Amino acid sequence: MIAMSPTITLKGAIQFGLKKFITGGKITMSEYTGPGELLLAPSVLGDITVIRFTGSEEWIVGKDAFLAATSGIKKDYKGQGISKGIFSGEGFFIYKISGIGLLWIQSFGAIIKKDLVEGESYYIDNGHLVAWNCQFKMERVASGGILSGLASGEGLACRFFGPGSVYLQTRNLHAFGVHIGASTAN
Repeated sequence: MIAMSPTITLKGAIQFGLKKFITGGKITMSEYTGPGELLLAPSVLGDITVIRFTGSEEWIVGKDAFLAATSGIKKDYKGQGISKGIFSGEGFFIYKISGIGLLWIQSFGAIIKKDLVEGESYYIDNGHLVAWNCQFKMERVASGGILSGLASGEGLACRFFGPGSVYLQTRNLHAFGVHIGASTAN
């Protein structure tokens, strides 16, 4: 929170659970109620965008991308399997979001929305995923074998299949951390 109107009430809650402990999910949660203005900011340098839910859609959101939601939104952890957990850049657990209301997502860098039509596919580097409502699988994108993939630095990527949409971020937090660590070592 950056700021809020005095007509808004803030209530904090602590939610324990084995699933949250294993997944590294947030244990604390803030609930804001009442009329007025609430200003939020992303936890890292980046954008915020809103997704409107009418009750018929379901989105998958990276655990670092969730910022806030209205009370009609349901948020649950979902396991995504071993290969996607290791290589998708999002870990073994992500948020499954559904319901009626508004969801605010955050990114590191700018947010770009890619809409895919039926039969269309699109590759996205695994460090740039924010949210999606379509299917994907991990694929090798570099041609020429394993050495070519290692040399290009672009060996595996997430291939998304339409119809649906994908939100991606222009920056990669892990790569940025490695860069900062390398810069401070000099």
